Amino acid sequence: MDMIICKIQSTIVVVVAVAVKVVVVVVVVVVVVVVVVAVVVVVIVVVVVILVVVVKVVVVVKIKVVVVVVVEVVVLVVVVVVVVVVVVVAVVVTVVVVVVVVEVVFVFEVALTL
Repeated sequence: MDMIICKIQSTIVVVVAVAVKVVVVVVVVVVVVVVVVAVVVVVIVVVVVILVVVVKVVVVVKIKVVVVVVVEVVVLVVVVVVVVVVVVVAVVVTVVVVVVVVEVVFVFEVALTL
């Protein structure tokens, strides 16, 4: 009888541990996606604002077109680099957090089964 109760308890513990693992992974992924989307939106808004300002400056001051094109290209390159870096960092952080959580939960499960 004690063995059955022990087995049931260990099964419950494993199920809870797996559920916690899944919830943590889902939360981490959602947070990372939200952060990446927010950063991309901010970057796009900044680019649009900068381009609008540059266009207004061109219209008002009539700067040479070459200067404007160079400024736009530089801005776009910087934006693309920033977005790529943010996405890469987000993915790396997600992977690291997921791996750490999985390892911790695994160690927890092993410790409980001993």
